[in-house]
Parts: sequence; C-alpha cells; structure tokens
Amino acid sequence: MSELSRTLSALTTEAANPEWADIDTWPTERLVSGMIAADAGLYDAIEECTGAITEAVDAIVARMQRGGRLIYVGAGTAGRMGVLDASEIPPTFGTDDGLVVGVIAGGDVAVRSAVENAEDDVDAGSAVIAGLRVVEADTVVGIASSGRTPYVLGALAEAGRRGALTVGLTNNAGSPVGAAADIAIEVVVGPEFVAGSTRLRSGTSQKLVLNLLSTCAMVRLGKTYGNLMVDLRATNEKLRVRSVRTVVASTGVTPAEAARALEEADGAVKTAILMVLAGVDAAAARTRLEAAGGHLREALSS
Repeated sequence: MSELSRTLSALTTEAANPEWADIDTWPTERLVSGMIAADAGLYDAIEECTGAITEAVDAIVARMQRGGRLIYVGAGTAGRMGVLDASEIPPTFGTDDGLVVGVIAGGDVAVRSAVENAEDDVDAGSAVIAGLRVVEADTVVGIASSGRTPYVLGALAEAGRRGALTVGLTNNAGSPVGAAADIAIEVVVGPEFVAGSTRLRSGTSQKLVLNLLSTCAMVRLGKTYGNLMVDLRATNEKLRVRSVRTVVASTGVTPAEAARALEEADGAVKTAILMVLAGVDAAAARTRLEAAGGHLREALSS
C-alpha cells in the first residue's frame, strides 16, 4: 500500500458507511429521504466549530478594517465553493470586486471542468498567493475536504510567509491544512452518502461555513442595518424594487417617497435611509456615513 493510499484510507471523508451500502437498490423516495437524513447532522458538526469560526470572523474583520482582503483557495469542489461565495459578496453587500477573492486550482476553467493534477501542485498554490501580492492585512482561507490538498498547503505556506492570517477549513480532524493555519475550522461530517464524493456533505458544510465567515464579517463591517441589505448593488429590476422596499421598511415612508430619496442618493440605499431618518440631503448623508465608517446606525446617532 502506498503512503498516499494509507493516508486516504484514514480519512473519514473517504470512508464508506455500511448503512448506505445498497443505495443502488433503493426506490427513489428512499434515496431522497436517505440523503436528507444524511445531511441532517451537518449543522451539529458546524456548531462544534463555533469558537474557531468566531475567532476567524473577528480576525478577518480586524484585517479588513486595515484594508485587507478575504481570499479563498481550494481545488475541485472546495475551490468552487470559495469562488461561489466570493462572487456573491459584491452584489449583496456593495463591496469592490477585489475585497473577497475566490481562487481555484487550475484557474477559472476549473470552475466548470476538472483540471487534471492541479490540486497536486504545491508550487502553483504558492505562486497564486504571490501573484495576488498577499500582505499582512489579508486573510487566506484554505479549503480542503481531505485536509491534505498540496495546492492549498502551498498557498497557506506562502500566505504565512507573507504575514497574512491563515485559516484552514477542512472536513477531517487533525489535518495538515488545519495544522498549517493560524485558525483551524475542522468540520467533521463523516462518510459521504456516495463514498468519497466530497461534493456532498463536505461541500455543503464548506458553503455553510463560508456563508458564516463572509456574512458575519460584512455585518460587523456595517454592511447591514438590522438584517437589511443596505449596501446592496441594484444591478437589475428585482434589486431596484428591493432597494425601494428596504428604504420603506427602514423608514416607514411611502414607496414613492423612498424612490425619490433613492434617486437623490444615486441609488445608494444606505444614503437614502439616512437622508429620510435624519432629515438631511444626500451630500450631508454621505459625509456622516463616511465619518461613521459606513455604519448606518452609528451615523444616525451622531
């Protein structure tokens, strides 16, 4: 048995659960209910990592307040989860496209097609971090179901050399990726419904954790007012309607009044809300928001 074979055989994500050994004989309804039941414990596994996730969020926010970025690095499904979460942040929270970055082994083509051997290239992982010019204010989250992906280990090592915060998100305990990171988030989900297919329980848990990291960080950075998306980027008709509804919900004005405020605020929801609630014009609202670091609640109390 090779060293790699021994390593993989010890991973819970590679194990086969005997309860699901005959799923190819199950009727469809049992398959559906079986997969639902298999995923039911994912939040319990994530809850075990509450402390590490909290620590990571606080550290990410502290660095973003100094101009740092949040960078996800992974291969295969893990990489796609990072790319997905990163792509959702700008329209949801109105951030610059470069604030949250998703990197996948093999490059953008790997989002849709498998790139052979890309995950095994340590030097490529290191090079992508160098190419991004990672600095101390940045955070690099290495995502790997197995916890041993060479590409991710290369990225974390280079990020560490540059002084950046490193976070290891894995689905196996005591992993090399976790050991290589400043903060280890090891969500032990156990065997997959289809043995070894980490696009299932592992991939789902990764997206849930990335949701926590990015969303909680954005809330802490003042990108919401209560639970409303006040920094959303209205890039289509649905979001323009949502912008009006958000101003109405925050201020109690009519939709017509909300639309007028948004027009004067050049579509900026947060600015429009402050204009209405504080009785100021757009220029004054922008000034107060800037002084408050973008936090609407603080700007309202100033």
